[in-house]
Amino acid sequence: MARSALWYAGSDRNAYIHRAWMRRGLPSDAFDGRPHIAIANTASDLTPCNMHLNEVAEHVKRGVWETGGVPLNLPVVSLGETNVRPTAMLWRNMAAMAIEEMLRANPIDGVVLLGGCDKTIPALLMAAASVDLPAVVVPGGPMLTGTFRGAALGCGTDVWKLSEEVRAGTLSGADFLRSESSMIRSKGHCNTMGTASTMGLLAEVLGMTLPGLAGTPAPDSRLLEGAHETGRLIVEMTAVGRRPSQVMTRGSFLNAIIALAALGGSTNAVIHLLAIAGRLGVELTQDDFDRTGSRVPLLVDLQPAGRHLMDDLYRAGGLHAVLNEIGDLLDPAAITVTGRPLLDHLHGAKVHDREVIRPRHQPLQDDAGIAVLYGNLAPDGAVIKPAAASPHLLQHHGPAVVFDSVEDLHARLDDLDVTPDSVLVLRGCGPKGYPGMPEVSNMPLPPKLLAQGVRDMVRICDGRMSGTAYGTVVLHVAPEAAAGGPLGLVRTGDMVILDVENRRLDVDLSAEELAARRPSPAMVEAFARPDRGWQRLYVETVQQANTGADLDFLVGSSGDHVPRESH
Repeated sequence: MARSALWYAGSDRNAYIHRAWMRRGLPSDAFDGRPHIAIANTASDLTPCNMHLNEVAEHVKRGVWETGGVPLNLPVVSLGETNVRPTAMLWRNMAAMAIEEMLRANPIDGVVLLGGCDKTIPALLMAAASVDLPAVVVPGGPMLTGTFRGAALGCGTDVWKLSEEVRAGTLSGADFLRSESSMIRSKGHCNTMGTASTMGLLAEVLGMTLPGLAGTPAPDSRLLEGAHETGRLIVEMTAVGRRPSQVMTRGSFLNAIIALAALGGSTNAVIHLLAIAGRLGVELTQDDFDRTGSRVPLLVDLQPAGRHLMDDLYRAGGLHAVLNEIGDLLDPAAITVTGRPLLDHLHGAKVHDREVIRPRHQPLQDDAGIAVLYGNLAPDGAVIKPAAASPHLLQHHGPAVVFDSVEDLHARLDDLDVTPDSVLVLRGCGPKGYPGMPEVSNMPLPPKLLAQGVRDMVRICDGRMSGTAYGTVVLHVAPEAAAGGPLGLVRTGDMVILDVENRRLDVDLSAEELAARRPSPAMVEAFARPDRGWQRLYVETVQQANTGADLDFLVGSSGDHVPRESH
């Protein structure tokens, strides 16, 4: 029996109420046991990357109707990365919790998840994992490439580059502003290998999209075709009971880690994959990213690690062509929402442009992926993306220049006593401290160094970095300063040792010296102290970055059962 029949079947008063209020033009056979499919839709005018998802939803509906289901639009919490303050990450868990509760509470048999912008696909997958109803993702897709001064613009990555050129005096402020209208050319999310592109592609590697759909540009009519096919697929999935817990296994997550490395994907994927796995009860740790992905070659020449953009990846053969290059590394038992192994869908995938997708024997970088560092500065770990870093800085020894908050950084950055060997340390930006882990770890470089031609230096932070950003940035330091981590004890002038090859991050101080120190009063004063609402709940219950920064009471799955009637 369909789950929705628990609401609609029968002739008593409650069944009457459930059916009558849902009629609104639906025929009586809409309640005869056919599957009711929610379309969890993150479309919002305030989430610019997701504005087009209402159109995508209409095409999902066509496929659901065609296959005998009843499609139902379900607007859900939407998080626009570029607009919400203090950071979209503060609400990822709230969005996941709200979506989870709405999926469980309503008379539905399956769900199509529409997302694009950075936090929307992770939140949707966390929710779907917790409820474990048949579910499938339609990624909203990247925008088309913009151009400025005759060159391609990568949204995000070129914002950082152009703004540094302004600060270095090599680009006028007027030209910088002139590029603004060129950067965002069409509907869709960021066209670099940022978090949005990364999580859309990894949703497919996890098995949670129609094979071949992820990475389709948002304006491409094939996205709408795939949305229609997804509407058909979800009806089939409800008929056989194919659920996220059957698709997203440990092997699927390890495949995602391998793909993350080959794609040069965002460091934010570490936190999101850990959180999704936590909802499923899948054993996955931060160290799996290093063990499984750190020796995988970087094959995709895309910004920020390379030159090209998402249009180019799609044209060059897309995700399947990349996965075909590393197929021998993937778990052959991991399945997709079709019920067939992921590897089955890769047959015949070809690379059409070797400048964009490199051959396995001629990678952009031999050992890509995420490196996980430990040491007396990061007892529970920190991460760095070597593909986005400067090779000469991956082993570095330099004096710390410490900032107690983002505001402290902005106030002092332009008048610092620094050299290219200095290590910028920003703290108070973790889950509890900010709150919500803002994308501030890729700190701007001091103007003094920019004027000398310096374009990278070692930076360390307990916050996050935009997936579109680049540089030798150590982030997700755990425990964060606000949770008592040793990052809160570092002082300007302390010697910091970064050794990526040996996976170490240390400050050159004895254990006794660190134990004797007390946190900076200015840093403590800057920590978040919300007194009500979601922010208070978040600060009191959020876990650290090394486990996914989920709320402690949301880890694990509760299933789809609702034991009590509403009337």
